Amino acid sequence: MDDLKQIGLGLTGFGVFFWLLGIILFFDKGLLAIGNILFISGVITTIGLKSSLEFFTKQSNFKGTVSFGTGFFFVIVGWPIIGMAAEAYGVIVLFSGFWPTVSVILQKIPVIGWCFQRSWFS
Repeated sequence: MDDLKQIGLGLTGFGVFFWLLGIILFFDKGLLAIGNILFISGVITTIGLKSSLEFFTKQSNFKGTVSFGTGFFFVIVGWPIIGMAAEAYGVIVLFSGFWPTVSVILQKIPVIGWCFQRSWFS
């Protein structure tokens, strides 16, 4: 893995961290907006600009892209609960195909990997 992909994964991780922090702190719109920006920039940095455009504009991902974009707009204008609900739906629709890969990676984590090796996660 080259340095650019590591930076992209770091940005994506920080984006998810700020999302969680924003939700824990009663849907703070500033933290949620920062999380959104870091998450999107991390995805683009990890897989590249051309691949990102192809991924987000693919016909099968159109519902997820529109939902995520609408949720981002609602977070920015000050309706973070509605925005995060729309974004959550968009993330599930967009990234649901990646669950098998994520599951294999999570099973290899030393401390918590045994939880993901159980039948209810497979």
